[in-house]
Order: sequence, then structure tokens, then C-alpha cells
Amino acid sequence: MADTLTITDNRTGRQYELPIQDGTIRAMDLRQIKVVPDEFGMMTYDPAFMNTAACRSAITYIDGDKGILMYRGYPIEELAEHSDFLETAFLILFGELPNPAQLDGWTREVTLHTMLHENIKKFLEGFRYDAHPMGMFLSAVGALSTFYPDAKNIFDVSSRRLQTVRLIAKVPSLAAYAYRHTIGRPYVLPDNELSFSGNFLNMLFKMTEPRYNPHPVLERALDVLFILHADHEQNCSTHAMRGIGSSHVDPYSALAGAAAALYGPLHGGANEAVLRMLTEIGSIQNVPGFIKRVKNGEGRLMGFGHRVYKSYDPRAKIIKRIADLVFEVTGKNPLLEIALELERIALEDDYFVSRKLYPNVDFYSGLIYQAMGFPVDMFAVLFAIPRTAGWIAQWEEMLTDSEQKIARPRQVYIGSPRRAYVSRDKRK
Repeated sequence: MADTLTITDNRTGRQYELPIQDGTIRAMDLRQIKVVPDEFGMMTYDPAFMNTAACRSAITYIDGDKGILMYRGYPIEELAEHSDFLETAFLILFGELPNPAQLDGWTREVTLHTMLHENIKKFLEGFRYDAHPMGMFLSAVGALSTFYPDAKNIFDVSSRRLQTVRLIAKVPSLAAYAYRHTIGRPYVLPDNELSFSGNFLNMLFKMTEPRYNPHPVLERALDVLFILHADHEQNCSTHAMRGIGSSHVDPYSALAGAAAALYGPLHGGANEAVLRMLTEIGSIQNVPGFIKRVKNGEGRLMGFGHRVYKSYDPRAKIIKRIADLVFEVTGKNPLLEIALELERIALEDDYFVSRKLYPNVDFYSGLIYQAMGFPVDMFAVLFAIPRTAGWIAQWEEMLTDSEQKIARPRQVYIGSPRRAYVSRDKRK
């Protein structure tokens, strides 16, 4: 029979035919495989979900071996060249590119929701001056659930749409307020005449000038970086968004949890780790020695390799081109020469090539952010702003999928067997 998998249980000699759909079998179909009728049945054991699909999704497609990334079927290279972030966010959220009227309406909706409640300022002022911006950001996102109790109506389509607009619009404002708090400058109100990225730069960097005018190259570079980071399939933070959202909590609370997952150095903090590595290397002359130490297991080559991509990360190619444009405006980041030499050697060395360790999106993004004036503590926050679009799209897809239930993985119990309680006076 076509499209089935035949399994023989050598413990019992029984055979089972499991249907194959989209190259997968359903884990629940394994439950029929038992030695005795009253046992639980066969499970799969897959730490870190290395080979388990937890959902069916129509949002993002990745072919790691070929270095392909697409949003809703559109190659990331074409979106980065022709689109802007709000158009790409619309595509990710609603499934199709907007027509001109839809894009104008969507842009206006988002623009008119960028203001924050005044109490948010008081909330952020409760943090120490040296609080990490990402800790402030995720806390403030969670706090928004108390400002918008209507967000609990998650099965109301119009309410979901309103929360979507609010979140896309307000996360840059929250990020900018967190940044200004850490440097002790007054908060800057949104400017509705600027683009999404231009207004964010305004809220970050405006000083005493009557109107902030973002540099068009830096404005476009930030927009492209936002496009590249908008979604990336079932990564750690997206899995957190879906898992938390499966309890039917409001989207602000779920997104705060996703942002917390992104906070980790193995996820949103990876480009910061690249900068620290380049700083430690110090000069081009030290690159061969560093490479040798990595090959001897005495260090890690940050910004190379990816769980999914087994060839050159397509986002890294785009970012490398963007970096050249940014550095023409800002001047070269002194760490760039080290990065280029590191990449050159690694791409020619069989040790790295055989292990398919190619530059990923984090390798150059940190250099660009630093050149634009962002402190390293802001890098994860800059990641969270565009990823909000992907998180919300994934959350909505999960909510409207009839197969999804509250997330509750199984475990393989390896603890003690049943034993009797020993009174305290008899314990040794």
C-alpha cells in the first residue's frame, strides 16, 4: 500500500501499517503498538524537538540544505529588495501582499497606535537606570495585558485584529522608551509623518532638533533587518508563543513569554556573542590562532552554523550587502576586517566546510547595529520588534487550527519505582 509505513515490533512479532502524510507519521498512531493491552503504548523520545513537527503551518518555509527562506511563498531575497517591513508584516499576518489601498490603511492603523499609555512611563521608571532593555521590554509587553483587558477575547476576530495592530505599533515605542530610560534621556513621542523604521530611529535618537530626520540609508537598512527577522518557522521563541498561547491566555502575556525565550544568548543574544568574540580576537593577525583554538575544542566560532541551515544562511548574504551601505554612512566598524578575515578562512577550511558551518544572520547584524549607534544590550530588543509579526501570525494560526490543544509534552520517567514512606525518625 502506497504512502504507509510498515513497522514490525520484534517484541511481539506484530506488524502495524501507519499512514504517511506530508512525509510524516502521526505520533498518536504509535500508541497502538503495545506488548500487553493495558500498557500506555509506544511514544517517541525527541529532546529539543530535533525531528518532531508540532504543527502544520502556512507561514514560513525553510529548506536548510538549499539555503531557502520564504514568507508565504515569497523568497526572502525578493522581499528584502522590494518590500518594506509593514508590507511584509501584513503578508505574514494575513497571507497575501496588500494592494495599495490595503497597505495605506494598514500603515495608517499601525501609525495611529504607536502612542503608549502615560502609565507605561511610570511603569518603566520603576526599573533601575542600569536595567537590561530586554528585561524592561518583556515586562512592559506583559503589562500591556492589564491595559487592554479586551485582549482576553481571543476568539473574537475583530479583537484579535485590534491586538495585532496594537502590538505591531507599540513594541517599537516600548523598545525606544526602554532605551531612553537606560541612558537617562526623556522619552520621545512618535512622529506620525515618519515611516515605521524612521519613527523608531526618531524615538531612539532625537535630541533637541525640532524634527528628527533619519538618514535614508540607515532607515532602509533597519527596515531590511526587520524584514529578515520577521519570522523563522518553529524556533525557540515561536514555540514558546504557541505553547503559552495554547492555554488561551491573551496575546500580550504569550508574547512576553516569547520575548523571554528570545532573551537567551542561544537565541536573540547570538549577535551580541559574535561582537564579543570579534572583540576578544582583537586583530586580523590573531584570527589564525583563534581558528586553531576552535578546531582544538578550546572555543566556539559564534555566528557560524545553524540548527536549520546546512548551507549559507540566505539572510546573511543580504545583511552582508546592507553592511557595505551602512558603513559608507557610518564609517567602517573596526571589527569588520576581523569578521571578513574570519569568514574567508572558515569558508576555505575543510574543518568548517565539512561540518557545514556557514555564516548565519547573526554574524553581520551585530556589526551593523553597533555602527548605527545601538549598544549591545539593545540587540535582542531589535530582534523582538520585527519578530512580533511572526509571533502573532503563529499564535493566530495555532488558535484557529482545530487540531491544536493545550501544549502538554509526554515524558520518559526514569525516577525511582514505587516505594513506601519512611517516617523521619527512621531515616538514615
